[in-house]
Amino acid sequence: MGKGPNAKKGAKTFKTKCSQCHTVEEGGAHKQGPNLYGFWGRQSGQADGFSYSSANKNSGVIWGQDTLFDYLENPKKYMKGTKMVFAGIKKPAERKDLIAYLKKSTTA
Repeated sequence: MGKGPNAKKGAKTFKTKCSQCHTVEEGGAHKQGPNLYGFWGRQSGQADGFSYSSANKNSGVIWGQDTLFDYLENPKKYMKGTKMVFAGIKKPAERKDLIAYLKKSTTA
């Protein structure tokens, strides 16, 4: 087995650190944070029916491997003014696993 990202581990991370505020399935509900289905490759602040901060809407960030890797380390530092109240994930491997899970679970 290689040392690549592990989507199964990422699913656990999502469940413990993200699922209280986000859903990933198509047509899933918005919670405190937006449903994430379809966000991969899309500009931030675009999910229909969610009230984003202007910082998020105006950031111009396109969500992908690199932007998520940096954002998830420290969301408030990466996107000043975001409403996301999350301290971030400091361990690079944990972020990579979570990103692998998000890519798999939020795209058709």
